[in-house]
Amino acid sequence: MEKRTKKVLLTGMALLTALSVFAQDGAAGINEATQMVTSYFEPATQLIYAIGAVVGLIGGVKVYNKFSSGDPDTSKTAASWFGACIFLIVAATILQAFFL
Repeated sequence: MEKRTKKVLLTGMALLTALSVFAQDGAAGINEATQMVTSYFEPATQLIYAIGAVVGLIGGVKVYNKFSSGDPDTSKTAASWFGACIFLIVAATILQAFFL
């Protein structure tokens, strides 16, 4: 039993020593993570704007096709596509303003 206790104690001490070697300053790690996350917002915002532009173009073509064919549901389709584009733009802008 004495030998087993020494093994457990030695293992525990080795583990604590290994953990203390890998320990870092918490504030520096948080600051680095914050900087990394915020560096992705500008490209992500630009990507969302591009997606919004593509969705808007596709929506414009669909609305034009419905309007040309005389579909009475044209205004509903136009409103939904326009709303989707506005939502993408506003969401990207708000997220960027909120996190930066």
